[in-house]
Amino acid sequence: MGENTLKSRFVRNAAMAMLGACVMTATGCNAFRGHGKYTQEHINKSRERLDQMKAATQFDMAMQTYRAGDLEKAQRLIDATLAMSPTVARAHVLRGRILIERGMIEEALISLKRGEALDPTNADASYFQAIAYERVLKREDALSYFMKSAELDPTNPQHVVAAAEMMIDLGRTQEAEAYLTRQTERFEHNAGVRQTLGHLAMMRDDPKTASIMFNEARLLAPDDSAILEDLTRAQLAIGSFGEAEMNVSRLLRDPQNASRRDLLHVRARCLTELNRMVEARDVLVQLTSGLEGAADTEAWVGLGNVAFVLKDLNRVRTASARVIALAPDRPDGYMLKALWHRRMGDADRALLEVERTLQRSPSHASALTLKGIMLADRGQYEDARIALGAALRADPANSDVAVLLGSVEQAEMASAGEL
Repeated sequence: MGENTLKSRFVRNAAMAMLGACVMTATGCNAFRGHGKYTQEHINKSRERLDQMKAATQFDMAMQTYRAGDLEKAQRLIDATLAMSPTVARAHVLRGRILIERGMIEEALISLKRGEALDPTNADASYFQAIAYERVLKREDALSYFMKSAELDPTNPQHVVAAAEMMIDLGRTQEAEAYLTRQTERFEHNAGVRQTLGHLAMMRDDPKTASIMFNEARLLAPDDSAILEDLTRAQLAIGSFGEAEMNVSRLLRDPQNASRRDLLHVRARCLTELNRMVEARDVLVQLTSGLEGAADTEAWVGLGNVAFVLKDLNRVRTASARVIALAPDRPDGYMLKALWHRRMGDADRALLEVERTLQRSPSHASALTLKGIMLADRGQYEDARIALGAALRADPANSDVAVLLGSVEQAEMASAGEL
């Protein structure tokens, strides 16, 4: 084949190739232009989904950080979440919660209201608005939002209890009890509802009903120490000292409660009432030790009384002096001193301290009784009868005083020759 023929074929093939390339390029360009809008929408949606996934991850991180107590970092994370996805109600609610904990109440309310606007059914938006209003003492607003959150999430007893407690804070105890009672069927197995009903019973001076409510609550939440403590105090109020002592001992076995003075006082009272005086003295010695104990008037009074029963006269004298020094206007220290002098055989000093006791508390039943006994010992039956009569009026249920009074009246009549 000649050289010219080869050149001609090469030129023809090159031309065809160029033409094909031009056709393909043109077709390709047109095809690309026709597919461009769809591809961009797809890219936008993909980016949106990616942002949503990132926002969800950021939200979870923010929640975990919030629960760990790192509030500043949690706020940075939730702000980043909202920057990516600003219309997520729960993110605004979490931001509000974080701001509440940081004490930024006004800003918190803005976030919570934004969350509520985005999702009016979000119970947490209402609940934490109530918390915010409670922090700034706007109790009526707080109550309104607590009740709203309870309506939005009727399965959550926490919202119901919070609403009832706010009613109690507002002094509307009857309304609170009626409100909770209406919820008992729905929350039959919830300890918090029964515990709050127990608090209401204690407030209306009905410790018997309170102890029933607290006991039911304890059965539902056996590991809740707050409920056990409520039950213990109700049992103490109704005189169930054995059960109260058992429960308070259980509370004190918890290392967190081991040094709680209020619980030690309860145990000392129970032990005294159960006539377990040696154990009571040990607890009271513990309560009167150290700097705080040195200023605990109630503990010193209790120690003095228990020591007198145990004939521990040194402690009676020490306790009387401490009580008089701490609370000179109280009758207790003078009464202890009177008992000490009488036990030491000094009736005149004992009677003097009884009079000092009565100057501070004219209807002090124990002082009046001791006065009557000492006057009867001296043969001053008329004065003894007057003192014992006053003691019986101060403590009408005291059968021992009634018997003493009868004996003194008989002795008075005998001394007058009437028998």
